[in-house]
Amino acid sequence: MAEKIVLIDGHSILNRAFYGLPDLTNSEGLHTNAVYGFLNIMFKILDEEAPEYLTVAFDVHAPTFRHEMYADYKGTRKPMAEELRQQVPVIKDVLKAMGINIIEQAGLEADDLLGTISKRCGRQGMDVSVISGDRDLLQLATKRVKIRIPKTKQGRTEIEDYYAEDVKERYQVTPEEFIDLKALMGDASDNIPGVPSIGEKTATKIITEYHSIENAYEHVEELKPPRAAKALKEHWDMAVMSRKLAKINVDAGVAFRLDEAKLGNVFTEEAYGWFQRLQFKNLLGRFDVKAPSNSVEDCFREIASPEEAGKILAEAKKAALAGAVIFKDTKNTLPLFAGQADIGGIGLCYGADKIFCIRADGDITAEYLLRELKEVSGSVQTFSMFDIKESMQYFTVAEPSACFDVTIAAYLLNPLKNDYTYEDVAREQLGLLLEDKVEDHVKVCYEAYTAYASVEPLRQKLKETQMEHLFTDIEMPLVFTLYDMEQNGVRIEAEALKFYGEQLGIKIEELEKEIYEAAGEEFNINSPKQLGVILFDKMGLKGGKKTKTGYSTAADVLDKLAPDYPVVAQILEYRQLTKLKSTYADGLSNYISGDGRIHGKFNQTITATGRISSTEPNLQNIPVRMELGRLIRKVFIPEDGYVFIDADYSQIELRVLAHCSGDEQLINAYKEQKDIHRITASQVFHVPFGEVTDLQRRNAKAVNFGIVYGISSFGLSQDLSITRKEAAKYIDDYFKTYPGIKLFLDDTVAHAKEMGYVVTLFGRRRPVPELSSSNFMQRSFGERVAMNSPIQGTAADIIKIAMIGVNRRLKEKHMRSRLVLQVHDELLIEAYGPELEEVKAILKDEMEHAASLEVPLEIDMHTGDNWYEAK
Repeated sequence: MAEKIVLIDGHSILNRAFYGLPDLTNSEGLHTNAVYGFLNIMFKILDEEAPEYLTVAFDVHAPTFRHEMYADYKGTRKPMAEELRQQVPVIKDVLKAMGINIIEQAGLEADDLLGTISKRCGRQGMDVSVISGDRDLLQLATKRVKIRIPKTKQGRTEIEDYYAEDVKERYQVTPEEFIDLKALMGDASDNIPGVPSIGEKTATKIITEYHSIENAYEHVEELKPPRAAKALKEHWDMAVMSRKLAKINVDAGVAFRLDEAKLGNVFTEEAYGWFQRLQFKNLLGRFDVKAPSNSVEDCFREIASPEEAGKILAEAKKAALAGAVIFKDTKNTLPLFAGQADIGGIGLCYGADKIFCIRADGDITAEYLLRELKEVSGSVQTFSMFDIKESMQYFTVAEPSACFDVTIAAYLLNPLKNDYTYEDVAREQLGLLLEDKVEDHVKVCYEAYTAYASVEPLRQKLKETQMEHLFTDIEMPLVFTLYDMEQNGVRIEAEALKFYGEQLGIKIEELEKEIYEAAGEEFNINSPKQLGVILFDKMGLKGGKKTKTGYSTAADVLDKLAPDYPVVAQILEYRQLTKLKSTYADGLSNYISGDGRIHGKFNQTITATGRISSTEPNLQNIPVRMELGRLIRKVFIPEDGYVFIDADYSQIELRVLAHCSGDEQLINAYKEQKDIHRITASQVFHVPFGEVTDLQRRNAKAVNFGIVYGISSFGLSQDLSITRKEAAKYIDDYFKTYPGIKLFLDDTVAHAKEMGYVVTLFGRRRPVPELSSSNFMQRSFGERVAMNSPIQGTAADIIKIAMIGVNRRLKEKHMRSRLVLQVHDELLIEAYGPELEEVKAILKDEMEHAASLEVPLEIDMHTGDNWYEAK
C-alpha cells in the first residue's frame, strides 16, 4: 500500500474555521475560535486518513510573482480581521508543540507550496490529500492527489472530496481546464477578475466546448451568446491575466524534505499545555499524557490526625502569609461554597512547602477548624482566599484589613472575564497547569496554594497598573460592607406582596380580553410568531418587519406603532405587567427567608465598569418608569420602630463629566446651582433661560444624559422622535455650548485606542478590545464604551466609598440602624427611630464628601414607612 501525505492550506483552513464558528476567547482574552476550528478539522482529517506524513503550509505574505505583476488585483484583498490575525502565530505555536511540520517560503504563496509538494509526492507514488477551503486547488487533482474542501456549519465539519474524475463530474471540466474556467468566470473571493459579462454557466459552456481560453479566442466569432464573444474580444487581456492569477505554480523551488513531514505522536505534553491554556477542554481527552507535573504537588498533604492538625494550625498563626479555602463535605464536588451543606474541612497553605488539606472528620470538628481559621486570619499579616465574602457565611474574619481577596484582585486586572477560578489564576499568575480529574484533597491543596502563592504576583501587577489603592482602600473594605448588607437583608410584607400580585393578575386578565376583542380571536400573546400574524397579517397594521422566522414583535418595533394603534399599546402594557408579576410579585416571594427578609447577593466582580450588581434576586432592577411598577416598593418595609431613609445622588454622572472634562460652562452651572437641563436647553436651543419650555428641557435632559453614554444622532433621534438631522444639530450645538466635553470625549477615545483601556478617577481600568475589531459596529460600540466607562466607573467608585463610610460609622457608633440596599446611585438605610437625624447627617456627610470634585456632590434624601414613600 502506498504511503500517504496530508497537506493542509494553513491560512485557508484557519480563515474558514474563523468565519464558521462563533467567537471564542480564553481567560486571557485571546480569540481562539479559528484555532479551535482548525484543530477540529485537522483531527477529523487525521482520523479519516491515518497518513504517515503531514505538512501545513502558510503564506508569508511577501510579494510573489503573481502579486508583483498583478498587484491591482491580488493586492486588493481585504485586510485580515484583527481577531483572526492574532490567532495565526498561536496555531503555528500549537502545531510546533505537536511536532507537526510547517512550511512557509518567502516569494511563494501557500497554494504554490501545496501544488509543488503534491506533484512531487504524487510522482513518487504517494497518495496525497490536500486540505483547503480554496477551490483554486481543484486544478491539482489527479488520480493520486485528492482535494478535500471542509465546510463548517453550526460547529460541524463536512468535507467535499475531489479526485480528477470528481472535478470533471462536478464542473464538467478537467482539473487543468478548471484554470481556464476560473479565468473566464473570475473569483471575487480570490480577487480574480475574470471577463465581464461571463458567468459560471457561460464559462462552463465555453470551456467544455473549446477546452482553453486560447482556443475559444481563436473561435471568438462563433461563441454563444454574442455578448460573451463581444466580452472576450474586448477583455482578452483580462482573461489572460486572470488565468495567470488562477494558475498555481507546481514546479516552484520549494525547500521541502519528506523526512521532516513524518508524523509522530502529536499529543505531546507541550501541546497539552497549549490546549489547557486555550481552554479546549473537550479536546484534552485525545491526550494520553498527564499535565506537565507541578513539583508543588509533592508538598500536598492530607491531614486526619487531631495532633498534627493542631500543630499545623499553630504554625500557620505565626506565618506572615496564609492562603485558605473552606470546602464542603467530601461527598460533594470540591471546593464549594453555596448552600448550607456540612463543612468537609479546610485547605491551608502558609509556605511554599506547607500545603495541607485538613478534613473535618471524627475528632477534628468543623467548628474547631473554623474557630482556628478565624484565629489564623487575625494573626497573619496577610490572609488570602478566593471570594472571601462567600466564605464568611461559615466563619468571621478576625482582621479585615489583613485580608486579600484573590478573586477581586484578578477581577481588577481583567474585568471582562466571566469568572475567576483558582485554575485560571494558577495558570495566569503561577504558570501552573491543573488537571480536571484529580483527587478531592489535591483540588483543595491547589486552591489553598494558589490563594497563597498568587498574592505577590497579583499585588505587583496591581502596583504596575496603579490599582493598588483601588484594591486596598475601596474594593477590599467593600467586601465587608456588602457582607453586612447581605446579612441585614430587607424586610418584605408578604401579604402586601401577595395582594399586589393579585391586583396585577386582575389587570392582566382585563388586558387579555381587550386585546382578544381588538384582534377578533384568542391567541397566545406571548408568542412572537402568533402575535406577528395577528397584527400584520390579520389586522393589517403597517410598519411590520419580516424576519426569517416571521414578523418581528420586538419592543422597538411595537413602540413605534403604539401611538397609532391602541391594541399595540395594550400589548406593551400586557408585557410589562406579566413581567412584573412573574419577576417581582411571584418571584420575590421565593426569596423571603424565615425572618421575613430577603437576603440577596451583591456582587463586585460581574460588571466591567465597576458597578455593583444584585442577584438572588436582582433588587436593583425594581421598575421605576411606570407607576404600577414603582408600587412594588410599597412591600419593602422597615422593622417595627424603624424608618427607611433613601438617599440618591443628584446627576452624579453629569457632575463627574463636568469634573473630568473641566468644561467651565458646565462647572459654573453646577456651582451656581442652576437647573442644569434648563440652562442646557437655553444655550442649545438659543432661547432665554426663562422662556425654556418643558419640552425643550426634556429634550435637553435627553441630550445631557445621552452624551454621557456616547449617544449617536441616530440614537437621539429615536429617543426624541425627531429626524436624524435635527438630532445631529442638537449634539453639535451641545458641543459648541460645552466644548470641553467634546475635547474630553475625543481624548478619551484616542487614549483607549492607543493604550487599549480607559481609566476612572480612582485608577480603575476598563479594557476596550472592541476598538481594535475589524467590525465597524463593534468599533462604534467600543467608542461608546470608552466615552462612558470612565464616567460610570468613577460614579460607581464614589458610591462604593460612600457605602464603606456609612457602614463603618454606623458600626463604630454601635448604632442599630443598618445599610440594606444599594441601587446604583441610591442607598437605602433602615434607620432606628431614635437615631434618625444622626443617620441622615451621616448619610449626607459620607455621600457628599466621598470624592472631591470641581463641582459639589449633592443628594436627594427622603424618609418613609416603606421604600415607595422614602423614594
